[in-house]
Amino acid sequence: MRALLEKYNLRFNRNEIAGSLGDLGTFLPLVAGLVNRCGMNLGHILFFAGAMHFVSGLTFGIPIPVQPMKSIAAIAIAEGLDEATILAAGIGAGVVLLILVVTGLIDLVSTRLPKAIVRGLQLAIGLKLLIKGIGMVESTGTWIGPDSILTAVIGGIIIVFAAKSTRLPGALIVFTLGIGLLFWINPGITSQLSWGWTLPSLHIPTYENFLTGFWLGTVPQIPLTVLNSVVAVTALSVDLFPERPLRPRKVAVSVALMNLISCPLGGMPMCHGSGGLAAQYRFGARTGGSVVFLGSAKMFLAVVFGGSLLVLIMQYPMSILGIMLAFSGLELAAVCRDQNQRAEFTLMIVTAALAMAVNIAVGFVVGLIISFFIRKKLGLFEFKRPGQQQDDPPSQREVTDVRK
Repeated sequence: MRALLEKYNLRFNRNEIAGSLGDLGTFLPLVAGLVNRCGMNLGHILFFAGAMHFVSGLTFGIPIPVQPMKSIAAIAIAEGLDEATILAAGIGAGVVLLILVVTGLIDLVSTRLPKAIVRGLQLAIGLKLLIKGIGMVESTGTWIGPDSILTAVIGGIIIVFAAKSTRLPGALIVFTLGIGLLFWINPGITSQLSWGWTLPSLHIPTYENFLTGFWLGTVPQIPLTVLNSVVAVTALSVDLFPERPLRPRKVAVSVALMNLISCPLGGMPMCHGSGGLAAQYRFGARTGGSVVFLGSAKMFLAVVFGGSLLVLIMQYPMSILGIMLAFSGLELAAVCRDQNQRAEFTLMIVTAALAMAVNIAVGFVVGLIISFFIRKKLGLFEFKRPGQQQDDPPSQREVTDVRK
């Protein structure tokens, strides 16, 4: 057994369990929206998300997350898209990614993209998560109470003071606190749970579903997936796990297969993400054991309780989810501290500002134009590519203090 765990780089301890909870602040609200607003089956979403967590943990050996495709999920919730259209959008994203892999374009993007642009995208996503988390805390609408701003402050204090503890991981304490508050606020909530799970069936979207899903969901999702789920997550893996860095082609194939396998069976469109990786690392995950554990738990809950788990998701304290999401955003933004040259820093800030103000695609394109102008026209410096070694002495090129 030990040899098997070492082969796949798996550990199962309190830190890995705590780390597996780091991305729930992103996962739960989007899943609840897809079920409530769009009519998707929660049991199927949880089961296939869990299965992809399990496989990803074994495949990559690091705590790489499995998240909803945010652009597709956000548009679907806002527009009230039906399940068939959402599944068609996920299938379309999988096909496009496979094309990028087969043609080699995914390698071209990941190897030629200046590191300052990647950092700008990571900074933007980190700040968006931070703002979203604060907004979730504010949405509680009260300063004092079991689900309030004070609860979030207490949760944040626990996370900060437990940051260096190997015995009492902060995320595990805070998440357990949220469970306790859930049953305190709603003592009879378990009576609303029911046993059982409906087996998934094959979903074949129509031509209209594919057409609508592609233009409304796939097209805006692809830039985000390529930049955040492939390029940025690969670059972050080099920072956090230099001994086990991810490869862009392998990550892109993973995202493509996740959607081509799960969406036809009722699973939501899924991807990996740099924000989730930073969050799970921040809360203690260091091996693939964290996501294997999380995947097993999701599949177990899906099979035992099915869609009735939605009542727990909807009632879980927003203050706890919000503060965990906020710290996840801070963790992702922290890796951008290595951009200490003036031109690199400026490019990163411009990219991040446009990505936040407009969208990630605009930030990426404008950042690319600026980097080309600086490098080719002004010759100020050569931008470092993701994962490329810096020329500065080690004391000046520490990526982040997060690994300490």
